[in-house]
Amino acid sequence: MAADTWVHRAARLTVRPLAATPVTPNQLTVLRLVTGLAAAWCFAFGSGAWGGSWFVLSAFLDRADGELARLTGRYSRFGHQLDLIADVLVNVLAFIGIGYGLARAGLNPDGAWLGLLAGASIALIFAVVGWLDSRGQQAVAGGGGFDPDDALFIVGPLAWLGWLDGLLLAAAIGAPLFLVCMLLLAWRSLAAGAPRES
Repeated sequence: MAADTWVHRAARLTVRPLAATPVTPNQLTVLRLVTGLAAAWCFAFGSGAWGGSWFVLSAFLDRADGELARLTGRYSRFGHQLDLIADVLVNVLAFIGIGYGLARAGLNPDGAWLGLLAGASIALIFAVVGWLDSRGQQAVAGGGGFDPDDALFIVGPLAWLGWLDGLLLAAAIGAPLFLVCMLLLAWRSLAAGAPRES
């Protein structure tokens, strides 16, 4: 993930006042996880609009914790692992929640299966991207002040507009296709030999 996108800059401005307080990056990560789980619950059992709002807040906090760590120098291996776990849980459970919620409301009888397909694909994408990162290879590069992960912010507006069904279908098709691309990239990396020295 790039560290100088428009979202990161906004997060940096937001958390700058926290740099001189006892608030830690890990606490923001936990808050990111809690708000993300709230989004997943709302998608599954409550209001899609509220789910979208919680999801956008959670995605913003995902940038904020890293920015606070950069501002304060409070880096830790545990914090990095906690951030990865939160990322996987929030994104996977959000799409499973969207699918279950649509099926539960009778809006898409296949919603639960589509949500599971999207969620499982996202989990595997995280695993492959993490493996590539361990070999010193960036899976997807950002540009123009944006990061590929910024696409997740579209979940909020689509939820507010009531277009979760279309989002779920796009995710159920797009996530497996992206996973295939990542697997091909991983295969090429493996075929190229040992990881590069960092």
